[in-house]
Amino acid sequence: MTDIVINADTLQSFVFSLWRHAGSSEHEAALVAEHLIMSNLTGHDSHGIGMIPRYVAALSEGGLRLNQTVSVVKDAGALLTLDGLRGFGQSTAWQAMKLGIQRAKDTGVCVVALRNTHHLGRLGHWAEQCAAEGMASVHFVNVAGHTQVAPWSGTDGRFGTNPFSAAWPRPGQPPLVLDFATSSIAVGKVRVAHNKGQSVPEGCLIDHTGAPTTDPSTLTQSPFGALLPFGQHKGFGMAVMCEVFAGALTGGYTTHADTRPTTSAIINGLFSVIIAPEAMDAPDAQQQADAFLQWVKASPPAPGQKIYEPGEPERLCRQARLEQGIPVDATTWEQIQQAAGKLGFPESGLPQVRVT
Repeated sequence: MTDIVINADTLQSFVFSLWRHAGSSEHEAALVAEHLIMSNLTGHDSHGIGMIPRYVAALSEGGLRLNQTVSVVKDAGALLTLDGLRGFGQSTAWQAMKLGIQRAKDTGVCVVALRNTHHLGRLGHWAEQCAAEGMASVHFVNVAGHTQVAPWSGTDGRFGTNPFSAAWPRPGQPPLVLDFATSSIAVGKVRVAHNKGQSVPEGCLIDHTGAPTTDPSTLTQSPFGALLPFGQHKGFGMAVMCEVFAGALTGGYTTHADTRPTTSAIINGLFSVIIAPEAMDAPDAQQQADAFLQWVKASPPAPGQKIYEPGEPERLCRQARLEQGIPVDATTWEQIQQAAGKLGFPESGLPQVRVT
């Protein structure tokens, strides 16, 4: 299927204008645009501009609320519990991390619980925000009420893709950033494959009978199948802990029979631990981390392969897409244009594209 290519700056300007037109403040529109374009730049198209149609639908249904300021539910020094009020996750999470980072600078550590926020987007973005301020961090997310992933040994969807992320700052160097869904692949990657008319890798999906399949429509149309957890029982176990920490411990809600969604909104819970490394009794922490990475990357690579540190593939993809433009499949671009039309966004505001 034909792809189009759009310059990153041009695309970011379009997304900013789109959400300004929808009613977002300049700051919120800028945060959403930056986040979505960075997701595309780093190769995570599942969390990039392809989310716009879903966001527009959630906005029209009332499940997404613009221009929300997080509400402080509890402030206990090194612990903050916040309510996102169903605001844009790209804004509420930015606010939550900003508060948590400042508190960690003051106290050495801050545990941040953010509940009731709309889709957080690429989780690694928030780990990177912490790392940019010199903070180490770990993050758990649940996708409240969604049932696209089957438990290990199960045959139907019972929870969401429940991602995990962690970052380690390195002065003068890019941070180490780990970011992954606990499902075999992200739901958005299935959507991208479906729009491109491609299959998904084997071992990622089961159909409504529990049989293995590579057909992405299994997850996009009834009767619905489910994704499998990554790493068999290990990914399943991690997904459970993400659900409990981010859904229950934040004061939000977990996925069960009474919490199945009835709208297009994606509601997340976020549980983060933000740590100032200098507050620990670990003066050689950076030296030890660097020595370990050098040791690992000195392993002779398999033929035709390269050893990447966490976050390195995303950096390489970002560099290439900044130079070459961001590819978008024709189906996704058509869906975005239709969503813009529903907001009354003028056709003259759509960016110029290059067909490949």
